[in-house]
Amino acid sequence: MGIKRNRIVVKVGTSTLTNELGKSNLRKFEDLALILADIQNMGNEIVLVSSGAIAVGEQKMNLPQKPTEMRMKQAAAAVGQCENMFLYDKFFGYYNKTVAQILLNADDIRDEEKKENLANTFEALLEQGIIPIVNENDSVSYREIESDDKLFGDNDMLSAVVAVLCNADKLVILSDIDGFFDKDPRLYKNAELISRVEKIDESTYALAGGAGSRRGTGGMRTKLQAADIATSQGIDVIVTNGKTPRALYDIIDGKKVGTLFVAQR
Repeated sequence: MGIKRNRIVVKVGTSTLTNELGKSNLRKFEDLALILADIQNMGNEIVLVSSGAIAVGEQKMNLPQKPTEMRMKQAAAAVGQCENMFLYDKFFGYYNKTVAQILLNADDIRDEEKKENLANTFEALLEQGIIPIVNENDSVSYREIESDDKLFGDNDMLSAVVAVLCNADKLVILSDIDGFFDKDPRLYKNAELISRVEKIDESTYALAGGAGSRRGTGGMRTKLQAADIATSQGIDVIVTNGKTPRALYDIIDGKKVGTLFVAQR
């Protein structure tokens, strides 16, 4: 028997890609590129869903404070997205990998024709061994920045939608905590990691807290919602800490990492 080949969607959040000053964490960009390139070399197909554009753009524009105006948020997203793709292209290029940028908004998913075209684009890129890098199109999509009822929610939901669209085998969400706990580990020292969730129901959602770190906007609830969508379509979902991206190797090997939300087959 050979190594099991998988199509894997990896979501990385703002808190992983930026440091405490909000600037690009170059070490994390480089580590992520190395590991994902290596995993692709094992025969796997990789799709990366990446946040961080607005936070990086704010710093690059030398804004004195976090913008509140929509036009400035969208401007920061445009600047930051350019910076992020430059870094991804640079670091993946070290390992002879080609990347592609795909920017989405909610309408692209709701419209069946656009949705089919997107699926075909992903297939074409993956067939050519290219790594698609996906983000919410914040520079034109105001709904996802402002709305309290976001469709994508800091790209957690977007990563689930992309996983379904690509018929992925696994979705790995790299968070700023080690996985899903029975209570908020930031507040309770006795919080225990739940390593395996067979089914997501009301009691599971009841354990989820609010938003996570101050640099990201997605909390554990959005990760649960993402896991709910993906597992219902037969996709395993793993939530683990982005500080240790080398855990992706263990995930490929089928070892216990973070929290596994089991696919409903």
